[in-house]
Amino acid sequence: MAQLIVRQLDEDVKLALQRRARAHDRSTEEEVREILRAAVGASSPAPVRLGSAIADRFRGHGLRDDIAELRGQPARPAQFDK
Repeated sequence: MAQLIVRQLDEDVKLALQRRARAHDRSTEEEVREILRAAVGASSPAPVRLGSAIADRFRGHGLRDDIAELRGQPARPAQFDK
């Protein structure tokens, strides 16, 4: 496990962390670890869903029809209108 030292922490921030730790029934050190985990998303990162990410990226850019589901079908070459 790595260690991290935070210098020049304001006294009011330290006291707020201690109060928050007591409210969650844990040590100040564990409270800070939990805050840092949450801040970087280490506790439970959401899976990236490629199709949803692509749809979100291009939503509102002219594609109006859903793209047909092709799972389990053989690949076909693209056909373009002349």
